[in-house]
Amino acid sequence: MSRKTNPKLTVVGAGPGDPDLITLKAVKALQNANVVLYDALIDPVLLEHCPAETEKIYVGKRPGQSHSQDWINELIVEKAFAAGHVVRLKGGDPYVFGRGQEELAYARPFGIETDYVPGLSSALAVPGNAGIPMTARGVSESFWVITGTKTDGSLSRDLCLALCSTATIVVLMGMNKLQEIADLCVQMGRADVPAAILQNGTTAEQRTAIGTAQELPRLALEQKLSNPAVIVLGEVVRYGSATPSTDWQEFLQNGQFFDTRG
Repeated sequence: MSRKTNPKLTVVGAGPGDPDLITLKAVKALQNANVVLYDALIDPVLLEHCPAETEKIYVGKRPGQSHSQDWINELIVEKAFAAGHVVRLKGGDPYVFGRGQEELAYARPFGIETDYVPGLSSALAVPGNAGIPMTARGVSESFWVITGTKTDGSLSRDLCLALCSTATIVVLMGMNKLQEIADLCVQMGRADVPAAILQNGTTAEQRTAIGTAQELPRLALEQKLSNPAVIVLGEVVRYGSATPSTDWQEFLQNGQFFDTRG
């Protein structure tokens, strides 16, 4: 195959799971792709936006699979020069724990044109789809989005800082750290803060478990919840367990939302 003179990389966010939540700009990128490198959480329906001749390569990271980030970076460059326009299709938003910036930065020194198409982050869309807002007047005025598992495998220390506030806390990639999260909440005096586990958010397979922070491991075990899932901590979780007819103004006035820091 001849070497292409105009190699290009577009890093594209596919959204949180529901294929209808991809953006129009993302669809246009797929329609003009020569190669698509896609992740594990991508709904295969999205690949139907590509031309029939587009090469589609699965590069997802799952236990037992050998798709390292270094290998993916090298493949991006190889395919860009061999085929032209490479679309790197990632779940959620590539700039929210998605390594999108790393892949763009790797490609640029090779003279590859780069572009970025934002996606709807699961940190916002998945709780919202379950009726849980990130902020709510009189309840939460800010939110944190934290990784549950850092590169070295440890739980982010930022969770301690977040638990000192009244902010909503969203933990991504934290299902393997549920006991640590629960224990830390107990240590920080936040054992009873409302908590939710949202599995397969925005898809037909979405499942929701709501309780308190100290109950997170039990909820996951009893309801057999696993990855992919989003964990939410904060008073706004109460909205997710309410009925549509709830009078929220009355709910607030009656003091049913409270500061669980003691």
